Amino acid sequence: MRWDALFNDMESQLAEADRLALETEINERTRAEMVSLPLEDRLRAAVGYRIGVHLICGESVHGELKHAGADALVLDEDQYQVLIPYSAAARYVGLGRHARAENSPVRRSIGLAHALRGLARDRAELSVTIGGGGGGVRVAGVIDRVGRDYFDLATVIPGEARRSQSVGQVSAIPFTALAIIRSHKAGGI
Repeated sequence: MRWDALFNDMESQLAEADRLALETEINERTRAEMVSLPLEDRLRAAVGYRIGVHLICGESVHGELKHAGADALVLDEDQYQVLIPYSAAARYVGLGRHARAENSPVRRSIGLAHALRGLARDRAELSVTIGGGGGGVRVAGVIDRVGRDYFDLATVIPGEARRSQSVGQVSAIPFTALAIIRSHKAGGI
């Protein structure tokens, strides 16, 4: 009888050691995978959820994550859609622990410049926040054209069509200075 208890005890100790070794290996592999996991994959897994983005310029934006692209994301606020370059974010709140890789090479290649060209083509009225660590400055206007690393924003009177006589000034804004672009949702105010 004592031999049975001894063998059962030894068997349970070996089983526990095997379980701990497996758990350690799983944890180590998980840590190794995290090293190669880009933030955009974590954001992509949160599409459809409400998150918060705290920006380097001091502003915060909260809304439903609609898109996580190559170098920018889109949030739905109440009446606006907000485009935020990843480089403008200081931290994200509300991301889950999951990640989703982008398998489409076409979607991986669509970046900030593509989104800005779409806004320029639509002649959408925008509110652009330019900022860094010292705070943000908002400028309203219409994107005239988009270069490789900048875009031209023509300031116009809100509600007026972009015509040469209605343009107050044109600002060239480097992508690196961009914090937020807000546009009214389709069918919005």
